[in-house]
Amino acid sequence: MGRRPARCYRYQKNKAYPKSRFCRGVPDPKIRIYDLGRKKAGVDEFPLCVHLLCDEKQQISSEALEAGRICANKYISKHSGKDSFHMRVRLHPFHVIRINKMLSCAGADRLQTGMRGAYGKPYGTAARVNIGQIIFSIRTKDNNKAVVIESLRRAKFKFAGRQKIIVSKKWGFTKLSRDDYIIARSEGRLQPDGCYVKYLNNKGPLDAHFEKLLKTRA
Repeated sequence: MGRRPARCYRYQKNKAYPKSRFCRGVPDPKIRIYDLGRKKAGVDEFPLCVHLLCDEKQQISSEALEAGRICANKYISKHSGKDSFHMRVRLHPFHVIRINKMLSCAGADRLQTGMRGAYGKPYGTAARVNIGQIIFSIRTKDNNKAVVIESLRRAKFKFAGRQKIIVSKKWGFTKLSRDDYIIARSEGRLQPDGCYVKYLNNKGPLDAHFEKLLKTRA
């Protein structure tokens, strides 16, 4: 017996049902990689950020997330190189979906109970998504904008419902707008920290303050 189509599990009908000590024997989610591309690129290298947003309250299966991830990754890697971007999957499929297995072999009518004891067995996992929640985020250089938007447009076909592609006003994955980032960076108020930045405040001992200033100017 193959997989059920995603339309059977598209809507959020019940409460969240995560894997726990009561809900055992859950199959592993199909999606295993949540960060891909050039993950270790500094915060200054990729100023542009593009998001894929969900426009419906629904569930997205781990299989669909994996298919969308592969689709976007392949398109960008082919057209602008595998080191030209950093992509992050922002959803995690924690919700366990169930199936009430029915027998379809000969003589099944004597063994089957129909809707008696119909609570199903774990069958797979899905992510519960709200309106406006981000599915994928990609940071890259400004000259790759068209390629990234096209890759997310193709990834949309892997999901049920409606999605939107949003070009962020922020600098990369940080919380600062592009103008604020450039000003704060030139004034030495930010310290790069992987994909993000640390805010340097003026509290603390004077020695530490001067040391910090020397580091940011170096």
